[in-house]
Amino acid sequence: MNLLLINPNTSQSVSDLIAAEARRAAASDTHIEVLTAPFGVAYIETRFESLIGAYAAATLAAEHHTRHDAIVVAAFGDPGIDGLREALDIPVVGLTEAALMSACLLGKRFSIVAISRRITAWYRECVQANGLIDRLASIRSLDGPLKDIGHVQDDHGQRLEALCMSAIEDDGADVIIIAGAPLAGLARSIKDRIPVPVVDGVSSAVCHAQTLVSLAPAPARLGSFAPPPIKPNQGLPEALARLLARDGARAPG
Repeated sequence: MNLLLINPNTSQSVSDLIAAEARRAAASDTHIEVLTAPFGVAYIETRFESLIGAYAAATLAAEHHTRHDAIVVAAFGDPGIDGLREALDIPVVGLTEAALMSACLLGKRFSIVAISRRITAWYRECVQANGLIDRLASIRSLDGPLKDIGHVQDDHGQRLEALCMSAIEDDGADVIIIAGAPLAGLARSIKDRIPVPVVDGVSSAVCHAQTLVSLAPAPARLGSFAPPPIKPNQGLPEALARLLARDGARAPG
């Protein structure tokens, strides 16, 4: 099984964190490839930055999807996944959806621990879009400047653990979701010190993607996720134009 994880921001250090956690979570016969956005922002924190990240993810997916069995958009907030599901014949999984589904299998109410206060309104909207706002206990976040996005865990580890405990003790969370690719792997390292299940978006997405590939679902041909209609377009990268024209069969194997 070949999984492509797309980091829709430009931080290679974050891609390295994603790759390490993805490989720890993957089955022994699953091959993991991680690609970093060639343009965009260092890390996605706002709705507008998510738009940029979605386009970067779409560009990479169009270029590389034929070699893979599923794609993971490796940013919390899942930029572009619904559009990619329309365009591609393989499963597309996002960190938010995957983490939320995992959390709902482990408890009733969950809290999200995030890297910045600015990001919380958008995350709340993502939870609401997934129909789970009634199960959200809280969103707690760091509130100071981030010196290096690739070292958030090292710089703010104690504070992140304290936020987890506050979500449990003050907000009644049954499960903690550690949000965002810069925190990939943190759930694994702190789970023995946190008294409720702790969910990581990257490992959840990898496991859910593997399950979907194993289920071998037929691609949508009708309904709201049917492929986009073929129509004139201009100015698009060649790979995106081919994808919209449905001019790229999936490579065998």
